[in-house]
Amino acid sequence: MCLAPQSNPLKAGRVVTHVRKGHTLRAVLLRRCRHASAATLLVLTLTACAAGGGGDGARSEDSSDPTTLLDPKAKVTITIDCMPPAAKAAELKEWKEDVAEFNRTYPNVTIEGRSTPGQCLEPPRFTAMLKAKSQPDVFYTYFTDLPQVLAEDGAQDISAYVHPWSVPLLKDINPDVLDSLRYRGRLYGLPTSNYTMGLLINRKLFEDAGLDPDAPPRTWEEVRAAAKKIAALGGGVSGFGEYSAGNTGGWHFTAQLYSLGGDIVDVSGTRAAFNNHLGKQVAKNLHAMRWEDDSMGRTQRLKWGDLQQRIATDKLGMFLAAPDDIAYMVQELGAKYENFGMGPIPGGRNTLVGGNNYMIKQGISPDKIKAAVAWLGFKFATAGKGQFDWARTKADGLPVGLPQPNFWLGRTKAKDDAARVEHATMPVANFKTFMDNPVPGKAEPPKAQEIYRILDSVMSGVLTDEDADVDKLLATAEAKVNRLLADQ
Repeated sequence: MCLAPQSNPLKAGRVVTHVRKGHTLRAVLLRRCRHASAATLLVLTLTACAAGGGGDGARSEDSSDPTTLLDPKAKVTITIDCMPPAAKAAELKEWKEDVAEFNRTYPNVTIEGRSTPGQCLEPPRFTAMLKAKSQPDVFYTYFTDLPQVLAEDGAQDISAYVHPWSVPLLKDINPDVLDSLRYRGRLYGLPTSNYTMGLLINRKLFEDAGLDPDAPPRTWEEVRAAAKKIAALGGGVSGFGEYSAGNTGGWHFTAQLYSLGGDIVDVSGTRAAFNNHLGKQVAKNLHAMRWEDDSMGRTQRLKWGDLQQRIATDKLGMFLAAPDDIAYMVQELGAKYENFGMGPIPGGRNTLVGGNNYMIKQGISPDKIKAAVAWLGFKFATAGKGQFDWARTKADGLPVGLPQPNFWLGRTKAKDDAARVEHATMPVANFKTFMDNPVPGKAEPPKAQEIYRILDSVMSGVLTDEDADVDKLLATAEAKVNRLLADQ
């Protein structure tokens, strides 16, 4: 374990943003499979574990040795949250299929899925669960939850348990994604999805305004010009939309500032870093779009869900979003995939990244940890299997073709990208500009939720008050963030 109960060096709130045999056998497997496919390596590794044979014979004498695979004779039960509820019939079907396939290799592991309503999405319930130490053995978090989880001594340090022989495609997972789950060099989770923000557009409105939907704006000056043309269509249509309530305004202020190369906090993490020419550029540009151009609409103080509703009903031309917003709008709001497109975030210096993962409860047995790592590696980190079985996903009527989640590198990424295209249920060409122009990712700031709440006031100020004093708004927010950071 990394942190003693009394240390608790990190305090943070949950952020809502819209997851072996012995050394001889490992060496043999890795030598023989060096040129094999990742899927072949997974099968060979797991089969060797389940069979209990090879190289140095039986498993390590000490089952607590994290460098060995799970003893096939050990009976293990692990509890896992965020099993799809009955209302999501297709997702639940796939979960059960994956458990059955996993059990063909690990018949000694019983997986008890939990689907408590809201457990995976409601911050108060998540926080209460951590404080009560009532989380299941394997529990779902956002990348930005790591400080809060460690502050409650909730997650096991799994660094010693995660290797190429326990997660065969480990080397092909983007290190930036894994780094989101590290603290002081130690690993506390495995990813299930990731996202980077880009510019989501309504292709119909772009065409109606004489704009090219295959070439979304690449600078904020171009965004402003395009927004004016779209708003000129009339009929209550807005060119560009932004959040300014529910902590989502501060979240998007951060995304815009990152796109220009700015920071929310300094490198020490103890001082605000947004009250400068870049922060003023973000605020003044939005103020001008709202009041000079009248291209953002009169209804403001919007939060997550409001912009999605507007763009899905052809009332909004563009806003910053992650690709999974598109699936939400099609599945929940009745929109059509072909009506949307994406480009990289304007400015292009950095883009805000985030994602989901699973962590493993601190204090459970080594055998349970090994079983959990094996399940997570199979279900969420195997190309062509589990969540990346795109042929099955299509057959089950679920979306295929969105550019994310996609945390792969190298040949695994090429293979997965090709499978997405082969089984696509949407026009993947609409996201080509986004996919062909990746922007370096940048993680959310410390104490993100609290900072976003403070920065909401900047966003709502410039979008609801024509006489807003940008300098004063930023200075007031800076002072509040500095006090917040001083309390760490």
